[in-house]
Formats: sequence, structure tokens, C-alpha cells
Amino acid sequence: MDKENRKIKISPIRNGTVIDHIRKGQALKVVKILGIMKQDTDSVVSIAMNVDSSSGKKDIVKVEGRELLREELDKISLISPEVTVNIIDDYVVKAKHRVKLPGTIKGIVRCRNTTCITNQKEPVEPEFLVIHEKPVSIKCIYCERETKGEEISENLR
Repeated sequence: MDKENRKIKISPIRNGTVIDHIRKGQALKVVKILGIMKQDTDSVVSIAMNVDSSSGKKDIVKVEGRELLREELDKISLISPEVTVNIIDDYVVKAKHRVKLPGTIKGIVRCRNTTCITNQKEPVEPEFLVIHEKPVSIKCIYCERETKGEEISENLR
């Protein structure tokens, strides 16, 4: 079998978004962040997991007919900061960029400290400072509780 026939084939999308270089095993979390399972949508969604790459294994998610919101990109950057987002227009890559981990995360992650003011009946939105990018680690500005790795994805709002 030649090299071309051994490659994983995923149908190209006409218009939409390709989320590439997702950390291995994180594609389903990306799909959850995008709310694809909750939406009544006719969009074609392709998910490839554990795909060979020059830097090891990766996941890929393709979503037909949709561009991502800033909040979605911020959430994705927390669980997989190496992600590349490709905007596809008429089967051609119109724009390509890497997600950027913001310096401050506001309103998209719950503080895991149950006594934090953000988890009380106060009108205070959770806010975190990014203290490390690799691996991602964030700190609540109110109680200073550090959250990292899997804890971040478990506490996404």
C-alpha cells in the first residue's frame, strides 16, 4: 500500500471552520465547548482523533457552516493552546491563525474553591489570571486558588 492510500481521509468542507492541532484526546471536549451536541443543526461535523502528525498525535474537528466566537476560542485555548483555526470559504482556506491564550479569563471558568465569592450568591463573575501557558495554569483573582490541566476543562462554564 502506498503512502497516499494509508493517510486518513476526511472530506473537505465547503464553508466553515477546521480546528487543527488539538491536543490528543481533546476533540470531544472541543465539540462540547462548541455546543454542537446541544444544537439542532444540519451542519456536517467531522472528528478525527489520534491522527499522526509531525509532532506526534493530534485531534481535528471540522464544522461546516460555522465560524467560532471569541469566547469559544478562549475556552479551546485553555484545554489545547496549540490549536490552529482555519476558516474555509468555498473549499479554500480564507484565514488561518493560532488560538491565543488571553492573559485574563473572565466568566468562562468556575472557581473550584466552593467558598470563593464567585460561588456564593453574590453578583461576581469568576475571573482568572493565566500564570503558566505550558501547561496551562490559572489563578482566581478573588481567592487565589490555582486551577490547572484537567481541572480547567472540568470547570468550564
